[in-house]
Amino acid sequence: MKNTAIRKFLAGMMAVSMMSISCACSSAGKESSTESASSSSAEETSAAVSEEETTAPEESAESSEAPAAEGDASLQNILDKGELVLGLDASFPPMGFTDESNEIVGFDIDVAEEVCARMGVEIVKQPINWDTKEEDLKVGKIDCIWNGLSINPARAEAMNLSDPYMKNEMIFVVPVDSEIKSMDDLEGKTIGVQTGSTAQEILEAWDKFDTITESPLEENVTALNQMELGFSDAVFLDSVVANYFITSNDKDYVVLEGNLEAEEYAIGFRKEDQALRDEVQKTLSEMKADGKLGEISTKWFGSDVTTVE
Repeated sequence: MKNTAIRKFLAGMMAVSMMSISCACSSAGKESSTESASSSSAEETSAAVSEEETTAPEESAESSEAPAAEGDASLQNILDKGELVLGLDASFPPMGFTDESNEIVGFDIDVAEEVCARMGVEIVKQPINWDTKEEDLKVGKIDCIWNGLSINPARAEAMNLSDPYMKNEMIFVVPVDSEIKSMDDLEGKTIGVQTGSTAQEILEAWDKFDTITESPLEENVTALNQMELGFSDAVFLDSVVANYFITSNDKDYVVLEGNLEAEEYAIGFRKEDQALRDEVQKTLSEMKADGKLGEISTKWFGSDVTTVE
């Protein structure tokens, strides 16, 4: 009995011992498996990070090669085609007009030719109907309007205007033997004016407009000739045009004292053509600085009357 009891006790102890060893082995296996899983996860994470770092520059390179949004190509278009199409009323002396040789000449023409020469392009002089000039510009028939274009709010809204380059006044002209001696004497008279001009707008806004008869004509020169023939009593127009026409043609016209409004001239471009507008403006400023603009002005007006800065 005693031996039997001892054997049972030893067998129990051995069983407990074997269970402990088995648990320890199981625990160690789990730990080894956990460590292996952790190591595998860390390697995968490291590989993923490494892959991201490798591919990121490639994605960035592809992004940098994407085409940029199209900008203002107005200047480049002119340089590419090698010409600037200038729209003008070819009967507006001394700014732009047709001479006896059927050549379009004038102050604005000389200035525009110099600007184009400095830009490396040819000038194309395109006579237009002054009444539809904004539409001609909008549809691309011309690249700019450069011909004694007076600044007003409507034109500033419709076009991209340059800085003013000359001052002007809107005045009345009458024949030397006219009974009209002042603007007060215009009541009941017929007054010629160019259709589509700021002169027409100003005349029609005059507080005495209801007391006169308006005679709209296509050109200032035609209006002056009509006055000389007795079809009208006076013409309302730009002072630079009136003074040049009287002097160059030795006409017996009289400019009435005073004016309805002072104006400034500018160059008109399409609203979106900022690059072209800025290049022309920059060139004008360079011409003012080096004396070329003053030289051209003196040729036509006897002195530098330009206001370019």
